[in-house]
Formats: sequence, structure tokens, C-alpha cells
Amino acid sequence: MDTESTHSGYSYHSSRSGRSNRHGDRSRERHKASSSKDSSRSERSVVINPPDTPSQDSPVHNGEPLPGEPTLAADHGDEGQDDNWGETTTAVTGTSELSVSQEEVVGLGKGIQDRTQGFRRYLPLAVGLCVGLVVVATPLVFLLLPAIMWPDRLEACGAACEGLFLSISFKLLILLIAIWALFLRPGCASLPRVCVYRAFLTTLTLLLTMSYWLFYGVRILDAQDEDYHGVVQFAVSLVDSQLFVHYLAVVLLELRHLQPCYSMCVIRSTDGETRHYNIGQLSIQRAALSILEYYYRDFPLHNPALLSASKHRAAKHLAGLKVYNVDAPGNTAGAQPGNGNQSRAMVASATKHKDSAHNELYYEEADYERRVRKRRARLVVAVEEAFTHVRRMKKEDERATPSDIMDVREAALAIFPSMARALQKYLRTTRRQHCHSMENIQKHLAFCLINNMSPKAFLEAYLAPGPTLQYGPERWMADQWTLVSDASVTGGIKEGTEFLMRCLDFSLAITVKSIPYIRLTEEYIDPKSHKFILLLQSETSV
Repeated sequence: MDTESTHSGYSYHSSRSGRSNRHGDRSRERHKASSSKDSSRSERSVVINPPDTPSQDSPVHNGEPLPGEPTLAADHGDEGQDDNWGETTTAVTGTSELSVSQEEVVGLGKGIQDRTQGFRRYLPLAVGLCVGLVVVATPLVFLLLPAIMWPDRLEACGAACEGLFLSISFKLLILLIAIWALFLRPGCASLPRVCVYRAFLTTLTLLLTMSYWLFYGVRILDAQDEDYHGVVQFAVSLVDSQLFVHYLAVVLLELRHLQPCYSMCVIRSTDGETRHYNIGQLSIQRAALSILEYYYRDFPLHNPALLSASKHRAAKHLAGLKVYNVDAPGNTAGAQPGNGNQSRAMVASATKHKDSAHNELYYEEADYERRVRKRRARLVVAVEEAFTHVRRMKKEDERATPSDIMDVREAALAIFPSMARALQKYLRTTRRQHCHSMENIQKHLAFCLINNMSPKAFLEAYLAPGPTLQYGPERWMADQWTLVSDASVTGGIKEGTEFLMRCLDFSLAITVKSIPYIRLTEEYIDPKSHKFILLLQSETSV
């Protein structure tokens, strides 16, 4: 490390490397000659020359200059140093064996984040599984402990006791299925905070089980109760209590929010796409999760390419504006009247261009709609011709031998080139070419041919943007959302609540409004009031 630091601090410039190398060779030859004469005295010798000797170089130690003394090569280098020394300087530095690249650091952080997310995803499921096992196993343990610890002193179990065995068996089976259906479902999302109702139900279940265990330990285990029928009834009462707790869980988790109470307005920040949804009494984080489920189902796919046109038009408009400061110091516009008139004319032209911006927008949108209609017509014709060709081939295959019949996927690959160019141009015009890959288009075409769909059914997926779930997850551009709220996310929503759902490229602004109380009144109309009599006179011409 000392050698590396010495070379790094006294590196030579490449512009004078040739002369310094030749000078170093001559000094090493003279040093070898002098050291060969004194080799009998010492192998490592230090030759110190007087500073006023013109024929000798600077002091050397084993062929290398001492750090504190200037060298002749350095003197020559100061005279011939070029201006580009920063680009031609070479330094020898050391490299640590424990160095870590930036990519490795990013990968390490991503791995830790993935493990944390996986832990948070499966933690509620693991807790629910453990609580469910405790709930189901406790009544069985209550029945088995007396038969194991003091079987000789237990009273005989009669018909009523055996009937309770049958009752507790079916109740435990029903409870086990209910726990599996309600609590052991795989989670579809990870919330930032714990659900209050789930935590309350889990705590209540554990308190109930611990209370029964305490009573069982004091009154049955310590006293070694001989009435086995009473032990069985005690276990049945525990199962009944657990069934009521499960009923409470169904009410709080599944039934309470079914009644609509609030109307939520969801606005996408980039293009202003708006939807309205009615929801019940939920916490902010649960309401945000419901909004995301509605978003992926109802909102069209977010397409940033459609926003680039307006940005390009705004940049073009700003580039056409030129402003001149005629009062700036050093400006000779006052001495030259022609320049002042030219500046005023250019400012007037820019103002006129600003006033005609709406005309440019109108004609630009009209031209865009015309090109879209033109591409769409070509695409519809190409797809109809391809499907007609497939139907004709299908009729020919009915008369052909089984060995010559073409598979549906082969037929899709055969007719796809005839419509590929028109489809590609249409998708480029509508700026949705990144949403559909060639493989997905071929799969969709084969699906339509297998199910005998019409050309219009095939084109429906490409003529209009579909919901976000219609496309693959790689096209969603939002796999992680951030909930931004002033209030606590575990609190319930109410009138005027506002929060934000933010992802990588855009955000969803949600505003909550209460559904007004609707009062209906009844007005009774007597059926006899609708009757009337038509009197016809004999003089009429009817």
C-alpha cells in the first residue's frame, strides 16, 4: 500500500513520459555501476550526491528518487507541460478486495424489500392458521385430558353424553369449514396497517379460549372432577361460544359494509378520467383497496403516449415566441431604428400566433381524427378479408382428407401477415402499439377462430382501449401504490374525506361524499277517479 500511495502522489504526465523514461534509464545504469563497486560493503546502498554537482542526478534510493527532492524530469516537465494535463494524467491506485458495486447494493436492497413484503403478506395467514388450530384443538383437549389423567375414577358416559359427542363433532366440523372460508383465504393485497376488526376478533377469540382454559384448570384439572358428562357439556359450551364469535366476524367483516353510505369520486391525475362508486362503511385503507379493484376493472389503460402530443404542441408554441429587451444596456436598438421596428414586428407576429393557437389545435385534432378513421377503415377491410378467406378454407377442409386439414393455430399464423401491416399502422396512429405484442395478437386471433367469432369481435380489443385488467401485468405500469392521507388510514371514511393513491406515473385523487337521506312519501289515487262517462248526442255525425 505504501508503494501504491507513493506512485499515486508522484505520478508523471504522459506528455513527458518519453524523456523521463530515458533519463531514468541513464540514472539506473550509473547507479548499477557505482553499486557494483561497493557490493562488498552492502547490498543496499544509498548514494548521496552533492547538490552543486552538475554531472550527478538527484539522490536515489535503489534506483528511485527520494520523495522530498525535485528531479530533473520534473524540471523539464514543468517547462513542457501542455494545457490538457487533466486528460492525459495517469495515476496508479490500489483496488480494495471488499469493494461493492452500485448494482450489488441496489440488488441487496431489493432482496431485503422482497423478503419483507413476503413476510408481511403471509404473516396474517400464519396468525389466522395458528389461532384456528388453537380454537379447534382446545375442545378436543378438554375431552381427552380426564380420560388420560384419571380414567379409573370417571363416571360412565350415558346416552345423553354420547349424544353430546355427536353434537360437538358436527359443530367442530362446521367451525373448521367456517374458519377456512373466512380467515384462511389468500390475501390479494398488503395493507399499510392492521385491520382493526380482525385484530379485535383475534384478541376476543384468544381471551375466550384463555378464560375457558383457566376455568378448566381450576375446576376440573385441580379437583379431578369425576363427572365426565359435565366435562363434555363444558366443551360443548366452548364450541358454541366460538361459533357465536365466528358469526360476529361474519357481520363485521362481510356484512357491515354492504349497505352503501358514501359516494366516491375518483379522478386520474394525468388525463382526468373520472368514475364514481358507492361504498359502505369502510376504513380509509380498505376503501383505497376497493377503489384499486374498481380501477383495474373500469378505468381504461393509462397511456402516456397520448399525453406527449399536447406537450409537443405546448413546446412548439413556446419556441415560436421571441421577446426582445430593447432597453437592455449595450443594446444599439435606439441608434438603429430599423432594429426596433423589426423587434416590434416579431413581437406582434408572436402575439398573433398565440391568438391563432386554438385554430392550430382544431385543425390538428381534425387531421388526427381523419387519419384514425382512414386507418380504421383499412384495418376493418383487411380483417374481414382474412376471416372470409378462413371460412372459405374451412369449407374446403370439410371435403379434404384428414391429413390435409390445417390446425386452427396454423390458420391464424397463415392469415396474420395479411392484416398485420394495417393493424400495426392503426395502433401506431392511436399510440397503443406498446399495449399489444405480436404474440398476444396471434393468440387472440386463434381464440376467435376456435370459437367461430366474427371479425368485429376480433377487432373490438383493438379499436377501443379496454380496461386495465385486459392487458398483462407488465402493461399496468403500477405494481405498488402509496396511500397519502391526512387522517389515520385505520379510521373510517366520512363526509369530506380526501386521500390520494399514488403510483409511479400518475395518481388517483379520491373525494368522499355522503349519500343523502332519501325520504319517500306515498300518495294514494282512488281507482274510481280514473273512470269517466262519454255521452254521445243523437245529432252527431258519428
